[in-house]
Amino acid sequence: MKNRQHDEIRNDPRRRAIVKVMATLAIAALAIHPFAGSAEAQSLLDKIKNGETIRIAFSNEPPHAYPGPNNEPLGFVNAIGIDILKKLGATKIEPVVTEWGSLIPGLQADRFDIITGGMAITPERCRNALFTEPVVAIIDGMLVPKGNPKGLHSYEDVRDKGLTVVTGTGWAAVSLAHKVGIPDDKLLQVAGGAAEAVQAVKAGRADAAVGEFFTWKAFANRDDSLEMAEPFTQAPGGAGGEGIAFLPNQQATVDAFNKVLKHYRGSDEMMRSVEKYGYTKAQLPPKSLTTAELCKG
Repeated sequence: MKNRQHDEIRNDPRRRAIVKVMATLAIAALAIHPFAGSAEAQSLLDKIKNGETIRIAFSNEPPHAYPGPNNEPLGFVNAIGIDILKKLGATKIEPVVTEWGSLIPGLQADRFDIITGGMAITPERCRNALFTEPVVAIIDGMLVPKGNPKGLHSYEDVRDKGLTVVTGTGWAAVSLAHKVGIPDDKLLQVAGGAAEAVQAVKAGRADAAVGEFFTWKAFANRDDSLEMAEPFTQAPGGAGGEGIAFLPNQQATVDAFNKVLKHYRGSDEMMRSVEKYGYTKAQLPPKSLTTAELCKG
């Protein structure tokens, strides 16, 4: 029966024309569907307006963003992000704790809506996510064993002494180390972020950890076997800023977020929220530091 119908269609020009048109429409529908679904998908602003849960993601990166005893979102970037979400009308916020290296992939896979993990704004990341304007200025630092036995005070010291330095996978410190000339076999990258990097230093697998100052200061403050390398010379091109990241199709949400951030950043309200994490006005991004410039590199 199926073969006879097929032969009838094949031999009838009018039927062939009809089938051809139907096939063309079907292919067009398939091609359009993904875009239509994307266009019709709710924006985060819609989700907020409808009282839906907004999922914020971060790793264990104190004092930027880290989980409390019951996975509650702590850290100054979480505090800033949550304050602004509430100002936008959010009433339900769900924390999602994940490894640092899984933050952007997880955002792209729709496992959460926003990254509040204290992420440096870099050209590479800007190709995969939309960032708010900076919420903190980046100052680099180096964590070393107590007493700084190798006498390290810069990326160049690590390079010149042929030592091993550790940092988080995808951190801005990776590109800084490469620019200075630290070879890959002396640059240990760990997906677990700061906590795993600290263990590498304590276990002797790395001579120092490099990255954002605040991150290492928090660990040094609570571990007598570690200290900050002082003085420390910033790597060339090390200045930057951290922002809160969204999917590329959330421009309207980022615009709304930035509108609130413009008046909130540096306000007494913000400083009350972040002061317990050691954030001071010295860490506020200068007005000249913009996401547009940081994305250019």
